[in-house]
Amino acid sequence: MRHAAQPPFPTLGHPGRWRRTACTTAVAVSTILAAAIDAPLHGRALERNGLQAAQEPVPLDGLVVTANRRPAPAWTVAARTTVIEGEALERAGIEYVADALRQVSSLAVVRSGSFGATTSTFLRGGESDHVLVLIDGVVVNEPGGRFDFGSMTVDGIERIEIVRGPVSALYGSDAVSGVIHVFTRRGRGAPRSNLSFRAGSFGTTQWHGGASGGTGVLSYAFSLGRNDTDGILDFNNAHRATTVTGRVQVHPDARNDVTLSLRHEAQRFHFPTDGSGALVDRNAYTFGDALAAAVDAGRTWTDAFETRLALTLHDWDSGNDDAPDGPADTLGFFGSEGLVDGRRTAADARAIWRFAGESALAAGVELEQQSMRSFSRSLSQYGSSPQSTANERWNRAAYVHVDGVRGDVALNGGVRLEDNERYGTAATWRAGFVWRPTSAHTRLYASAGTAIKEPTFAESFGSAWTAGNPDLEPERSTGFEAGLEQQIGARATVSLTAFSQDYRNLIQYTFTPPVQGGPNYHNVARANSRGLEAEAEANFGAFRVGGSYTWLRTRVDDSGFDEGPAATFVEGQRLLRRPEHAFAFNASAAVRERLTLDMGIRRVGARDDRDFATWPANPVVLPGYFVVDFGANMHLAGGGARPAVALTVRAENLLDADYEEVWGFPAAGRGVYVGGRVTLGEG
Repeated sequence: MRHAAQPPFPTLGHPGRWRRTACTTAVAVSTILAAAIDAPLHGRALERNGLQAAQEPVPLDGLVVTANRRPAPAWTVAARTTVIEGEALERAGIEYVADALRQVSSLAVVRSGSFGATTSTFLRGGESDHVLVLIDGVVVNEPGGRFDFGSMTVDGIERIEIVRGPVSALYGSDAVSGVIHVFTRRGRGAPRSNLSFRAGSFGTTQWHGGASGGTGVLSYAFSLGRNDTDGILDFNNAHRATTVTGRVQVHPDARNDVTLSLRHEAQRFHFPTDGSGALVDRNAYTFGDALAAAVDAGRTWTDAFETRLALTLHDWDSGNDDAPDGPADTLGFFGSEGLVDGRRTAADARAIWRFAGESALAAGVELEQQSMRSFSRSLSQYGSSPQSTANERWNRAAYVHVDGVRGDVALNGGVRLEDNERYGTAATWRAGFVWRPTSAHTRLYASAGTAIKEPTFAESFGSAWTAGNPDLEPERSTGFEAGLEQQIGARATVSLTAFSQDYRNLIQYTFTPPVQGGPNYHNVARANSRGLEAEAEANFGAFRVGGSYTWLRTRVDDSGFDEGPAATFVEGQRLLRRPEHAFAFNASAAVRERLTLDMGIRRVGARDDRDFATWPANPVVLPGYFVVDFGANMHLAGGGARPAVALTVRAENLLDADYEEVWGFPAAGRGVYVGGRVTLGEG
């Protein structure tokens, strides 16, 4: 662990910084290609479930990966899981991952204004930093913190899996109320390439290109996309994002495989608003770039025994710039700039024993290093006041998971022991039960578990204006769920899930340290959430419908230091920005095989918030809102050996609803986008 001043960072926004980003991406791509050539040293073990042909990627239809950290039949998973297919997102014209998540039950998505603004997720009432986010197995949360979905597009994404409930026994810290796992596109079949372009409201232009293919030994998929918009506000509200994805899988024989994947994103978001949403600044902006890269290799030694090694890297830079720029700067005499550079590297080695058909036992160890450097500077007519820090910490873990399947019964269970350099040891567990009597077309499931969330770097190591607490312990949670899933005939399925989760040891900030000169952060608060999730879907061939309803009750049991009229965490009251009632409906229809129509409807109930334009921040209620989205995809010409041409139309907030997801920050009004797509080698 280090905590020492470092030399100042390079000038923020300097072109050299972006050249370094480009070089990082180029090196990562080169590494993938080199590893693909040298692939005989590695390989992917073939899943023993009767659903896979030799030397081919695992087909994921009917399988869930995230719930057990390996492909498993969906019916055997005790935790409630949702899968969003990338093809459905492409067909509906959805551009941002956050918008795809809005249809998921118990998942509240909150964006503070325009496209690219900070976007948080609250799953089953937990905090925004209680959701672990993965990209191809790479953890992309800030250590102990949340993941910002503000600029994440669906470019190059094959599917998204959402697992609800505490699953730290599988993934360690931050998997408190659930996991969102994004999988990039895999290559298969004959070579295929595509190029699409779209333009529309708010000065928006988007383009995306990709290439994929593969059979037998080698498969590949690459994509490059760009998203530009002027934003919904009158000035200084542009958002620019560029995304690169790549995935290469090598299967030199039936016993070995290696998969290399990367996703790189660079973005810049301009905002004229202060913390209350008022338009006050004409030159403030944030910027960032992030790289998620992974190597996953395995060998099958016998039909029952397999070993795997995964190496992952998440490297990111993020910052803000609001330097005084004369007449262009509304604030004029005062400004600030800052930069955070973070890195997470991890190695995970595990062994998997398969027995009795679909049953398996997995045991492994994990080593992770986290590091973060920060630089900030206040600027005014009186000069500047720079500050910089650098810290790191290590974490070691060992785990055992078992998934047993016998007839119409499935059991899931596991334990994990963490040994962290800062807070010491912490143990978590999970257990689940599924019963599926085939004759009744019914599935009964129940699961329980515990979870932890480690302190953020600011909470542990903060200095200057905010004093960190090196003695903080992890936040802890215990959760339970039980449900029923019923198949109705051959076309429809309905489900009902009840859940309960308690949060304790929550870390809270106090403006005045209890002891003069002491830390500002302490493990002092408690809260809970209870709820019901009702879901239904039906497939009538060319016509599909689905819907969900969520009832959620949250409550603060102990507010710790947060009290008074400006408090945001008040004992006996609801947690902020979580709706008690939420409803979603979606439908798609294929018309004469050339035209596909998609519609999504959301009704989000009232939520508590605070008005930060006042002091103290007055309690307010965000009114409920009703949003309708519409998409159309028309195949115009081509196919097979000829280029396929399609026209796409997307209308968001079709009824032009006026609403806010954060008090003082209006959401986007009606937006209409028209584009086209050309595909070669569609087959």
